[in-house]
Amino acid sequence: MNDMAKQKTTLYLDEEVLRRTAAAAAGSGRDESEVVEDALRRYLGLEVDQVWARNAESALGPDEALALAYAELDAFRAERDAPAA
Repeated sequence: MNDMAKQKTTLYLDEEVLRRTAAAAAGSGRDESEVVEDALRRYLGLEVDQVWARNAESALGPDEALALAYAELDAFRAERDAPAA
């Protein structure tokens, strides 16, 4: 997803958040750090920034770009709110 250098960090998470993170990672074939980074990128709006950058390259109209951003947000919320396995 991102070619930038990674830095190791320590986070303290609620046990339920950690369980859901592990379940989301297992269900998606990613590791837990990728799930956490993806969630933080979405929360911080970095995913939306990437949509707008792609918009300039792909000539999407503003309405189409906004619809795409909301579709990504809806997908994230559905994944986040899915019952833990």
